[in-house]
Amino acid sequence: MAQRVAVVDPGSGNLASVLRAFEKAAEDNGIEAVIRVVTAAADLRVADRIVLPGQGAFAACRRGLDALPGVVEALEDRVRGQGVPFLGICVGMQLMATTGLEHGETAGLGWIPGIVAPMDPRGADGAPLPLPQMGWNALSFEEDYHPVLDGIRPGDQVYFVHSYAYEVEDAEDAIATTDYGGPVTAVIARGNLAGLQFHVEKSGPVGLRMLANFLRWEP
Repeated sequence: MAQRVAVVDPGSGNLASVLRAFEKAAEDNGIEAVIRVVTAAADLRVADRIVLPGQGAFAACRRGLDALPGVVEALEDRVRGQGVPFLGICVGMQLMATTGLEHGETAGLGWIPGIVAPMDPRGADGAPLPLPQMGWNALSFEEDYHPVLDGIRPGDQVYFVHSYAYEVEDAEDAIATTDYGGPVTAVIARGNLAGLQFHVEKSGPVGLRMLANFLRWEP
């Protein structure tokens, strides 16, 4: 029986690209999955996996999520209460934090303690690096540490666009970093939760491998 994957639409982000990437990852890997963009709590209550993409500002994405009747409550019930595998992408990952500081202080979902704060990257000469961090950058992590990174190698590159970064309270929650004037959280995970700071849907074969890994993941 095909698994049901719910991609939540908080009113931001390129949902069509995310949907296409998931469909290709499933097809290429022989994974039976019905992947749908959803805005209703009822759809989350029957989903086998839940994905939250996000693009733009933390505060706007949180407002968009809150505007969907019953969706935050359904997320809490299914993801936190029942352990449904969850993947946050870009700002969708950031929303798992305790607080975001973009466009004012905004409460996150509080699932993985931490704060999403403005980046202040500096080069070797101490001069500021351009923001947003935009483009391909390498991942650094311990191999075989987490199923979502299965088959990915340290040094593999993915596509970033962001000016704010997730500062986790517990360093073990950041399972991969990238370097942009210092280490930047790239992948977080705890229990049935995983999050990717980069645009996985724009990250070529490496991104598709991660999406397939998520579709197979049994936390």
